Amino acid sequence: MPLVSRKGILAIAAVIDIALYARGRPVSAKTLAARHELPPRHLEPVLQALVRDGILKGIRGPHGGYELAREQKLITAEDILRSAGSAEEADEVPLPASMLVTDVVRPALVEAERTFSAALGRINVEDMIMRAGTLTGPPAEPA
Repeated sequence: MPLVSRKGILAIAAVIDIALYARGRPVSAKTLAARHELPPRHLEPVLQALVRDGILKGIRGPHGGYELAREQKLITAEDILRSAGSAEEADEVPLPASMLVTDVVRPALVEAERTFSAALGRINVEDMIMRAGTLTGPPAEPA
């Protein structure tokens, strides 16, 4: 069972991609979507949530796109996943209000999430960029 949602993984990949390839100019949503073989509509809500939460900065215009809004070392995986989670919440059906869910399942999962969140808080974009050091240059731009 994955601990990180699909949107969470996409959000982390998008932030790392932007950190790696922005190089003084914004990365377009179309370019990001093409690199990750996704339709742009799947990525756009995640990117907007990242902008809303101050992780990315959106640049409008014909040469617009996204760039980091903060230094790499100040953006953690936890920040990114929390932001991606806000994009997901809009589509989700609320949990049932049963006693089993509220008194047993939720408290157990909250403790696990706290532990997981603490571990994610120790991973920042700068760390992940260092792991990506073996990548060579940006992939080709889409046509």
